[in-house]
Amino acid sequence: MTVAHPQIELGPLRALYPFAQHRLAVPGGGMNYVDEGSGPVVLMVHGNPTWSFYYRRLIMALRQTHRVIVPDHIGCGLSDKPQNYPYRLTNHIDNLGLLLRHLAVDEADMIVHDWGGAIGMGYAVRRELRVRRMVVLNTAAFLSPNIPLRIAVCKLPGFGQLAVRGFNAFAGMATVMAVETPMPADVKAGYLFPYRTYHDRIATLRFVQDIPMHRFHPTWGVIDAIDHQLGMFRDTPMQILWGGRDWCFDDSFLQGWMQRFPAASVTRFDQAGHYVLEDAGAEIEQRVVRFLTR
Repeated sequence: MTVAHPQIELGPLRALYPFAQHRLAVPGGGMNYVDEGSGPVVLMVHGNPTWSFYYRRLIMALRQTHRVIVPDHIGCGLSDKPQNYPYRLTNHIDNLGLLLRHLAVDEADMIVHDWGGAIGMGYAVRRELRVRRMVVLNTAAFLSPNIPLRIAVCKLPGFGQLAVRGFNAFAGMATVMAVETPMPADVKAGYLFPYRTYHDRIATLRFVQDIPMHRFHPTWGVIDAIDHQLGMFRDTPMQILWGGRDWCFDDSFLQGWMQRFPAASVTRFDQAGHYVLEDAGAEIEQRVVRFLTR
């Protein structure tokens, strides 16, 4: 059911993120989401440690011609941040399904980034949503044996808790290390707005802990099963827009997508990092609008 949205004072952030906020009760609490415009549905799924703010410019570029739906995963953005919650990939997939069924959405274009790839594709392979077209931005929906050292250390017991939740190292450093062009101060403040306290950073850590590095991890089999079903979208139009200087989702992941979807349209932005929408946003917006309005 829809629940009343608590008043959230966004202050100067409103200038960058001028969207009405909606809320749905899901297991764990209230799930916040943006629902702008009307017309064909575009679903945008974010990763960690971002939130719907990541897609702000794409929302504005598309809401004149489309209905744009962008959830904040539980624990992220303006959604509730329960402290005793599983925070597994399956939970986020389930919540996405609850939202789309609540909104009576059974057909959409999909844009995914970071963990949004596994979450969005994880729901798509359930066949409850007809995906018309896909836009892939530096993400994965398949296993990888590699993990960058700077992320691996955040999985360490004790240290990860201190660094990610205590010092906000993950979200904080991402505003520097996930871009090639320095963020303006107001944009950086927007990314960090939902993660200002130890309490607020629970999901930032849990997402890192949910990265499966061995087959005994509970999320290993979930991602592997998603990968084995991706072939159902081989004939779905796909646009891959990739930041070439991403040290996390590097070109090995790009090759993984190209191997699975050889007919996809691929553009690699050589001077863009993981937050590819920040480094190459203007060109990406034009390409996405053309792709989704053909």
